[in-house]
Amino acid sequence: MSISIRATIAHTPGPDRLELVDDAVLRVDDEGVIQSVEPNSPGPVDVSLDSDTLLVPGLVDTHIHAPQWPQLGTGLDLPLEQWLFEYTFPLEARYRDVDFAASVWDHMVPNLLSLGTTTAVYFGSIHRPATLALAEACVRHGQRAFVGRVAMDHPDGTPDWYRDSDPTTAVEESTLSINEIRGLGSPLVEPIITPRFVPACTDAALAGLGELAAETDTRVQTHCSESDWEHEYVLDRFGRTDTQTLDSFGLLRQNTILAHATHITASDRRRIAERGAGIAHCPLSNAYFANAVFAANRALEETIPVGLGTDVAGSPDPSIISQCGHAVAASRILEDGTEPGNPGVPASRIDSTTAFWMATRGGAQALGIPAGLLAPGNYFDAVALTSTSPVTKGLDDPHRRFERVVRTATPLDISDVWVAGRKVR
Repeated sequence: MSISIRATIAHTPGPDRLELVDDAVLRVDDEGVIQSVEPNSPGPVDVSLDSDTLLVPGLVDTHIHAPQWPQLGTGLDLPLEQWLFEYTFPLEARYRDVDFAASVWDHMVPNLLSLGTTTAVYFGSIHRPATLALAEACVRHGQRAFVGRVAMDHPDGTPDWYRDSDPTTAVEESTLSINEIRGLGSPLVEPIITPRFVPACTDAALAGLGELAAETDTRVQTHCSESDWEHEYVLDRFGRTDTQTLDSFGLLRQNTILAHATHITASDRRRIAERGAGIAHCPLSNAYFANAVFAANRALEETIPVGLGTDVAGSPDPSIISQCGHAVAASRILEDGTEPGNPGVPASRIDSTTAFWMATRGGAQALGIPAGLLAPGNYFDAVALTSTSPVTKGLDDPHRRFERVVRTATPLDISDVWVAGRKVR
């Protein structure tokens, strides 16, 4: 159903460019695509937002572990390897029960939509039925999503009670999962090939998944150089970096999403840019598990698309708006250093505009989808946010209103959410 909306628009066409359009009318076609944006256009519309509300693009979460939703906020004092084996793998093993899985998905997806997450990139579990149920939940609730059945078969990097039995199973189950998700016939939900990370996969599984990506033209997501442990593990096993290793197996492709990437090198960044891959920057999760701060500015200088990720449940905060603030804070820490007399990395800081670009357009570019911008030709995935309060009304110019929203908005400030032109909140 086509719709027209009158609103004040705020979006970020580039990492250093904020665009505000007052009293604009957006016209959206039956497919949920924006056809026109007309400033100061007279005449009636279907929806009119008040002057205290900003209409912004829908938020893109480029890295979520869907099965970890029930463990949100727990176990974060542990090292990554211990956290995985004591908390995460036992929980993920429960998703063999598809009824349990469906109950989690029907709680998680609406909650994420209420936070303005219109597009989500999901790691599932190793269980194909549970992964299909996740895709079905996204269709049912109206969230745009990339859903991946996790492949992991390495006997040294996974528990014997939660892994694929062999490389053939890892690839075959991933193939079937791709077919099942595509079989839903939804324009909102697509499959994504998901080797958990190199330590969890044998060489044969990595090679088979790379061939599968090429044969089926399916996107790939995985972790890359998340922590010093993972980074050093791959160097020891292959004699090359995580980025180089993924590339050698055909997994570093156009629109591959690399989660974290805190320990990548300058040559890694160049290779990622050459392959057309993107990075999911997970600033709060990195503070717990990555042993480093991701150099977002360095990646942007190499023209790498960078999105934001919550990394549920490596981060206790599932809000992408909150991650904008965490990304700004992390960049300041990286630039200023962590203690007196220990200088940081010059020219590392980003501002609210860049953080919001990563949360919207940057994530969409990493995925290769027309979203994250309220302009003709893009999906009408959008969020209406209250941008003033009784104590701020009249104090802010439009730019300060935008900055305040990016730094302080909560779920209570979100009044409406649309995906592909359909109101989902």
